[in-house]
Amino acid sequence: MTDLLAARLEMSAALAFHIPFAVAGVALPSMILAAEIRARRKGAAGERLLAESWGRLLGVLFAVGAASGTVVGFLLGLLWPGFLVLAGSVVGFAFVVEGFFFFLEAIALGAILYGRNRIPEIVRLGSLAVIGLASFASALLIVSVNAWMNTPSGIEIGPGGRIGEVDLLRVLLPPAFPTEAVHVLSTAFLALSFALLGFHAAGVRKRPESSVHRAGLRIALAFAISFAPLAILTGDASAKHDARRQPSKLAAAEALFETKAGAPLSIGGWPDMENRRMVGAIEIPRMLSFLATGSFSGKVIGLDAFPPEEWPPVPWVHASFQVMVGCGFAMLGIALWGAALWFCPRPLEGRRLFLLAAAIAAPAGFVAIEAGWIVTEVGRQPWVIRGILRTSEAATAVPNLVVPLAVLAIIEGLLAAAVILFLRREWMAASAPPPGAP
Repeated sequence: MTDLLAARLEMSAALAFHIPFAVAGVALPSMILAAEIRARRKGAAGERLLAESWGRLLGVLFAVGAASGTVVGFLLGLLWPGFLVLAGSVVGFAFVVEGFFFFLEAIALGAILYGRNRIPEIVRLGSLAVIGLASFASALLIVSVNAWMNTPSGIEIGPGGRIGEVDLLRVLLPPAFPTEAVHVLSTAFLALSFALLGFHAAGVRKRPESSVHRAGLRIALAFAISFAPLAILTGDASAKHDARRQPSKLAAAEALFETKAGAPLSIGGWPDMENRRMVGAIEIPRMLSFLATGSFSGKVIGLDAFPPEEWPPVPWVHASFQVMVGCGFAMLGIALWGAALWFCPRPLEGRRLFLLAAAIAAPAGFVAIEAGWIVTEVGRQPWVIRGILRTSEAATAVPNLVVPLAVLAIIEGLLAAAVILFLRREWMAASAPPPGAP
């Protein structure tokens, strides 16, 4: 294994581990707030206990997310010094401001976890709102940096390849930012709502009378119904943006080797890199052109428009894109199914087939997000900053990176085991019969 590959794997592993916790930090405060508001309006014990359970979950996920996020920050400096040397003055502002929002989250979370029954209810609800808004702001700043790396703007390259004048507003709002930001936020809510929907659906199947699981099922399904269509629509907008501004990424995602007018949409299949063709794919004629350009006869740029040394790893990008889209439409189908059942006379909690499907689909949102980030990051290769800085030029010269990669894997495995044990304890507590029950 080369040191460059080890550096890429180590950064990928750290990001892949951190992303679910970042997603939970974005979406969970709003879901807790919804449970708190329902508990206040209905006076229901189930919603109150649910809010307490989700609050404990937020505390654990925030702690692990803070640790894993710190690791990502260290690795950025240790593994990719060339990136910081060139672009540190450009992206540094976003990272600094994001740090302030992180500390604001931590302060508000402390009020939630340690102030219950000690602070007024309005202060607790306000603290939840602060956590939600601060997490939104943090996520948007990180997305801003990533969008700038995909579509750099607001800079001038001076003598020696160094960055000269910087237009901070254009750096913070690059062309890829609007679609990427809305898609990231909508998929965060969709992923977490499906995870909690499956968690509580499994609990309702085991103990239908559990007020905590019943409340969690309803609230999570409401969020899933709300955000599934938005995630699909914003994903479509992101693909259209890629067709205009990052055509090599879309070409790799669809394994489109030749530029075509009336290009077909490939479903499944595997790219034959030697012969530069798709194998085993189901093709829908002209559909890719329609999705990318709005016209069935529109021209879609293929990989042949770029030198082979600038192609992303096509098999990885194509497979990840297929997984992402497949999970997205599966979740949309289950969300629409749940929406139809919501208004039926028969209680939702008695629909065991739906509950089973929801439980099975619980990880689908996080699988889709991980696959989507592979498309975003691997699809940008061989560039760290598209068209400006190559990945090989940004990597560290420190040897033997396999050793810290192994250490990182062990640490992350232990943290993941701790989170799983906590989730199991919460599930068992919510599924336990009430005191005095047979």
